[in-house]
Amino acid sequence: MSEAMPAELVREPLVEIIRKTHPDWSSSGFICLADLDQVRADYVKNVLETEKGELSTLEEEVIKSLKEQELLSENINVEFNQKLTFGQRLSDKLSNYAGSWGFIIIFGIVILLWIIINTVLLVFRHFDPYPFILLNLVLSCLAALQAPVILMSQNRQESRDRLRAEYDYRVNLKAELEIRNLHEK
Repeated sequence: MSEAMPAELVREPLVEIIRKTHPDWSSSGFICLADLDQVRADYVKNVLETEKGELSTLEEEVIKSLKEQELLSENINVEFNQKLTFGQRLSDKLSNYAGSWGFIIIFGIVILLWIIINTVLLVFRHFDPYPFILLNLVLSCLAALQAPVILMSQNRQESRDRLRAEYDYRVNLKAELEIRNLHEK
């Protein structure tokens, strides 16, 4: 009898929903847990429709998870990262590195070495004499390549944040409905 529970333990709002579809239902027997989950989901759906009007697809998913006793918790980062292409993963790694202190320090050292080599070490045979036009060209090209890579990475982060917000909403809604369900008991 682990798949059923005494019908007398079913709360009154759920009994009303059961009696709408099964007027001859008696609270002296047992009720199947799967049917009880279905009735609970219908009750939650009615409450949400009363409070909010029309339900969104996210709210429908939450009600479905209540019916099927599914967990909503999942790691959305794993799902999101599995869909990334090689180029997207590469641009994320490049933008992470470009935004680090390591990059800034190495970049500063390279520029300083460039200037020292062209002013002190190669006194008579400068390959890029002052005002360092070649260095400016290299820096401009680097900036021109870095900017779109960083923007692409930021756009993906925005998509990831949007997914996380939807996920948080579903989990919070389900938790709120479960808590409300417990309070009514």
